[in-house]
Amino acid sequence: MSFTLVRKIISLLNNKAARPNFSVGIFASVVFIASLWAPSAMAFDFSGWDELLKKHVLAKTVSGVRFSAVNYPAMKRDPRYARLIADLKIFPLDSLKTRKEKLAFWINLYNIFAVKVVQDNYPVESIKDVGSFFSPVWDKTAGVAGGKEITLSEIEHEILRKMDEPRIHVAIVCASISCPDLRKEVYTAKDLDAQLDDQVKRFLENRGKGLRIDRSAGKVWLSAIFKWFKDDFKSSGGVVEFVSKHVPARDVSYLQGKKFKISYLDYDWGLNSL
Repeated sequence: MSFTLVRKIISLLNNKAARPNFSVGIFASVVFIASLWAPSAMAFDFSGWDELLKKHVLAKTVSGVRFSAVNYPAMKRDPRYARLIADLKIFPLDSLKTRKEKLAFWINLYNIFAVKVVQDNYPVESIKDVGSFFSPVWDKTAGVAGGKEITLSEIEHEILRKMDEPRIHVAIVCASISCPDLRKEVYTAKDLDAQLDDQVKRFLENRGKGLRIDRSAGKVWLSAIFKWFKDDFKSSGGVVEFVSKHVPARDVSYLQGKKFKISYLDYDWGLNSL
């Protein structure tokens, strides 16, 4: 039984007007079945989030940097957004079993909650404006999942980074121009490897915020993400080795030659808004 069906059953049970249509026996049976299935519900249904991404995320360029921009006001008005946030509140987190199920869920959740933080405080020029030096936005409650208040910091540092998957850094999006692009589809356990590989490739192809090679100057410019989280790439042989696995063949030999200096692109924390 899917989580969506469980939610519909629970909604029906909560609808007092509908209850008289049930016999006592049928009503008791439905309550019993729902109570058995709800704690072990299957993967969360992110189809609403998928539809929101496809409708409200569009390409934009600012100061020469291409990025996926969110139409925050339109997304917040979309009824699917409110349903998504409501469903996450009651989703049983312990129903996530496999590593890929957990990775896909928490990546999607991070992106949803980053958008929610902006929605809850809109308009803002940067997601960082929601917090302060002493109380950064990352440590503030971003939303509720499984009945638990969760911060973006908890998702990133206490859950995702501990799963030893460096590709998460191109998948989670902190609502900023220089962040990796918000993918216009949900991450799924089934397609996760292909989706993450594609995200890395797309990010590195973006010269404005991912990777830029200047052979004449002997410089390789990388996103500051690779500096901030360089330790996370050690399991992949280090940052340069990781990058080399996701660039065109013409760049691989140059990167592996190591006759260059690494510099980091300026990070634009401006809101990734339409």
